[in-house]
Amino acid sequence: MAAKLMPLVERAATELGGALSPGARRGLETWLERLQEWNARIDLTAARSDEELVDLMVADALVLAARIAAGARVVDVGTGAGAPGLALALLRDDLRVTLVEPSGKRVSFLRTVLGAVGRADVVVERGRGEGLAAHRSWDVAVSRATLAPAPWLELGTKLVVPGGKVWVMLASGARPDHARAEMDAEIGYVWPLTRAERRAVSYRVLV
Repeated sequence: MAAKLMPLVERAATELGGALSPGARRGLETWLERLQEWNARIDLTAARSDEELVDLMVADALVLAARIAAGARVVDVGTGAGAPGLALALLRDDLRVTLVEPSGKRVSFLRTVLGAVGRADVVVERGRGEGLAAHRSWDVAVSRATLAPAPWLELGTKLVVPGGKVWVMLASGARPDHARAEMDAEIGYVWPLTRAERRAVSYRVLV
């Protein structure tokens, strides 16, 4: 089933992030195939078309993948069915990714996919990001729609080490500010298949 999605994935990659490696292509195809299978039984995404599914699951990760340092420890809070964290892990096998998700059915899905793609190095934590705030174990924190921008930035500053990065994904509205973080990049882009306007804002955590 996912075979018909791969031309859409390739199109998105060409517009946002360049060519996919063979390994990334195989991993993305396996993930999207499992997602379609599971979605037929339980709702894992709100996507209403193939184009929306590819944009929703892959597009933001294509933008972030080119902007995260080699070997970084990445946490994705509220990853759902794996966006953007699982997509990042599949695009960049050098990253050390932790996926945080409270829903049991989504955790089961993520573990099934990771087994299918042979990625035992990707960690899945069932829970909420607030429960990990005491650890400060990561270099990069991402989250797409779990919290509003300002509360997410506040939580993100508690997850990454000083000097680490918190990415805030915006569809519209003003970017947030935080006393312990300074903005160091803002990237505007358009989802290739549905033409939704997006912004990714990076903050460097000061202390």
